[in-house]
Amino acid sequence: MQSSEFEMFTEQQRSNWVRLRTLVMLRWFAIIGQATAIIVATRVYGLQIEAGFAALTITAAVAANLISMNVYPENKRLSETQATLWLIFDIAQLSLLLFLTGGLNNPFAMLLLAPVTIAATVLHLANTIVLGSIAIALTTLISVYNLPIVDAGGNTLALPALFQFGFWVALLIGLVFLALYARQVTTEMHAMGEALVATQLALSREQKLTDLGGVVAAAAHELGTPLATIKLVSSELLEELDDRPDLLEDAELIREQADRCSVILHSMGRAGKDDLMLRQAPFETVVREAAEPHLNRGKAVKFILVPAAGGPRLQPSILRRPEIIHGVRNLIQNAVDFARSEVTVAMAWTADTIELRISDDGRGFPQSVLGRIGDPYVRRRRFSEDGAKRPGYEGMGLGLFIAKTLLERSGAQLRFTNSRRHGHASWSGQATGGAVVDVVWSRDAVGADSDHATAPLGENQRFSVQ
Repeated sequence: MQSSEFEMFTEQQRSNWVRLRTLVMLRWFAIIGQATAIIVATRVYGLQIEAGFAALTITAAVAANLISMNVYPENKRLSETQATLWLIFDIAQLSLLLFLTGGLNNPFAMLLLAPVTIAATVLHLANTIVLGSIAIALTTLISVYNLPIVDAGGNTLALPALFQFGFWVALLIGLVFLALYARQVTTEMHAMGEALVATQLALSREQKLTDLGGVVAAAAHELGTPLATIKLVSSELLEELDDRPDLLEDAELIREQADRCSVILHSMGRAGKDDLMLRQAPFETVVREAAEPHLNRGKAVKFILVPAAGGPRLQPSILRRPEIIHGVRNLIQNAVDFARSEVTVAMAWTADTIELRISDDGRGFPQSVLGRIGDPYVRRRRFSEDGAKRPGYEGMGLGLFIAKTLLERSGAQLRFTNSRRHGHASWSGQATGGAVVDVVWSRDAVGADSDHATAPLGENQRFSVQ
């Protein structure tokens, strides 16, 4: 899975996901709240503020909304620059309103956190920093310069200097903390969304290959009988046309072409996966099929069967599900990528479970990411070593995420560890003998004991491809 397939999900295009209508609605709520606060402050509590200039500032926000609604369509999505300018306007408008109504003595100063938090979720990092810096600068400015609030008795309402300083510090800390928190959560959500899309694409591709194999297998099966009849009849004709050399040559050609068709269909049908006969297969067969693309990559891949003591001796047959094949294939690929010379694939089973262990003799999983394996886009890797051993791979954990997701979808439980048996020292200085991945299914989850695995095959069903 190449990163170019996810270009539409990159961080630089986050703002394109935000509709103008959404921000317009948020601003309408802000306008209603600002107007209500001004009216209550002047009419109910009798506070003396610059109500005229405040009303003018609120009117500017109303005008901006009306212009946006009439110039752009409702489904307009903001570009990076447009979203940045929109939020800068909101910060400037709110800061001016706070300047006219007491600065940080106004408890509504905390609303400055909102535009910065929105920016952290939808804007590129550079623009988020710019917008956050503007918010910090304006917050500092209105903490020093502002028009006071005077009550009905002529007394100026102001916080003690120490409390006002504390409020200023709290606002700055809140701006930074909420921006970082919102950005981190949003980034992880986007990464997970992208990885899930990659997982669906991988499963869809494997399913299409499975469907195609089923069509080929069905064709090979259904055409086998008529081809055999053609060969039989052509052989009989050869015996009867010894005295007709002109027709004898044609009969020989018919038999040769029938033989050729049989060979072609046999080669095409070898990988057929949806034929009723091949819908389930021995556990080892499924694992070997998954490993096949990585058997000739310069590393030895050993397969070991280890039936549990006291358990059934007969190897179980499991359903050949695309998610199992693709998930195991990704795990074996990762092991081959990082192995020094050998990868071991051990298969075991008990009366209740089917187990697979994939281990290599490499340096093991880095301790810094061992607890996060299976998360998409894990970036803390040994880049220099990975680049040499895995040319063409970005090493961001997407393959392991896809494998883990697909295998868990099939009912498996996965565990990632490092082996100690060889005593090698990892890059972190801790002894390790390579990476180990344990995959465990219940027998029911993979159909090892289901009626599907033992029922008569019957006639092949009509197969359709979407």
